[in-house]
Amino acid sequence: MAVDQDILLSRLIELTRGFSTMVDLEPYLQSILSAASELTESESASLLEYDEVSQEFSFKFAPWFHRAAISSAKVPLYGSIAGWVFLQKKPLAIDDVTKDDRHYKAIDDISGFTTRSILCAPLVVHGKPVGVIEIFNKKDSYTGRDILILETLASLAANALQNDMLEKKVLSSQDETRKLDELKSEFIAITSHELRTPLGLILGHSTFLKELIGSEYKEQVDSIIRNASRLKDIIESLSSVYNYETGGSLVRSHMVSVGRVIEDVSASFHDMAKKKDIVLNIEVERNNELWVDIDSGKIAIVLSNLLKNALTFTNEGGQVAIRGEQQVECIKVSVEDNGLGIPAKDLPLVFDRFYQVESHLTRRHGGMGLGLSIAKVMIEMHGGDLWVESTEGVGSKFTFLLPVKQKSKLEVPPQPFVE
Repeated sequence: MAVDQDILLSRLIELTRGFSTMVDLEPYLQSILSAASELTESESASLLEYDEVSQEFSFKFAPWFHRAAISSAKVPLYGSIAGWVFLQKKPLAIDDVTKDDRHYKAIDDISGFTTRSILCAPLVVHGKPVGVIEIFNKKDSYTGRDILILETLASLAANALQNDMLEKKVLSSQDETRKLDELKSEFIAITSHELRTPLGLILGHSTFLKELIGSEYKEQVDSIIRNASRLKDIIESLSSVYNYETGGSLVRSHMVSVGRVIEDVSASFHDMAKKKDIVLNIEVERNNELWVDIDSGKIAIVLSNLLKNALTFTNEGGQVAIRGEQQVECIKVSVEDNGLGIPAKDLPLVFDRFYQVESHLTRRHGGMGLGLSIAKVMIEMHGGDLWVESTEGVGSKFTFLLPVKQKSKLEVPPQPFVE
């Protein structure tokens, strides 16, 4: 006697809803196999998964009473009913397997189960078969209704397997990303530590030699000092990234005039601006020194990175402006230039570590892509925000906000970090 239509529909709806809330694959597939047996009035059901390497099927799920016996058993692609269904990508019903050469009898021998009749349907994902679902031993012959039921359940099972596979890939990718981040941090720590001492010796001795040697070698020594200082800046940037990631960086805040920080940082870039004939303007409201509770050293680094970036990517004869203004609950500072600008596709990525805008600009201007990343980190440590507005060929404007009432995001005891 066929299962009532209302019961059938209710069970299929229940399984469909279960798919959207599925947490574990095994219980869900077991519920599909149970439904397959019950709705078609079959004795049992199993699900086979295909292995492309061995070209065999293994039992992904099977009835509990012979699961242990066939857990490691394999079904060949060629010479089995499951293989035919898989290759043809269509269901197959056989009412008497003893009369069909495609029946793979070895599984019956291993499990002690006698297969009399069978109905199989392929599990297909995006047009590609990935396995087979089988039901066995119906008292009567399998009907078109049974085929429709099994194909519906096969579709649910295939989607469940696909979701499980995608979830595993995501987890695997996340794990690989985490490991890569750990390796990157370890590389930064070791590199910073190992380079700091020899570089310090190079700078110290070259500075000492500059006082002793004649003017004919001054240019060569200045070149050594200049490039060693550049390497020192890179190491400091690497150390800043490492210390932030390991919790070894603290906001040591006190009342500071942002106006004075702007003036001091601007003065340090006066020569760089002069060499490129760039007009460097400071725009801060008179009689307002923009007092705020901050770590002045870190904000000076932020401004230095933004200003150096602006001067680097502004052509000779251009203009760079630093503006500071008091707002209701924060101090607003911006660094604006009329330089090369940033392509729209690069804007969402400019604050990522080691990201370089356009390879030809990197080759021309150098850098490791850490300055903007460090600047954003340090502003966020103060509970502030940093963003960029830019049009390619017109210029860029970097703006950050510092809250008057400090809400530091990183105030934890320092951890061991690179010396």
